[in-house]
Amino acid sequence: MTRDSTDPSADDTAAPDHAQPELEHFDAAIAHVDDSVAAGRMAAGAAKGILYSIIETLGTLVGDPDLPAHARSGYEGLLETARELRARIEP
Repeated sequence: MTRDSTDPSADDTAAPDHAQPELEHFDAAIAHVDDSVAAGRMAAGAAKGILYSIIETLGTLVGDPDLPAHARSGYEGLLETARELRARIEP
């Protein structure tokens, strides 16, 4: 059976049902960087680069005026966690 290319429900690239990224994904990324640096599987420079990107993204999300308050507090907590990890990694 072939898919109808004019059928919008057949689009594999459709946006997810939520507009904001999941908190769990950011939390998992931060935890992965922390674990990898602690185990020596990731260089400090690479970890700082990844954390920089995470911090910038979370900062943008926190600054969104349309973000609900309950989501903002979760993103703010992760932002603080990422900043603390970056401070531990920097010499």
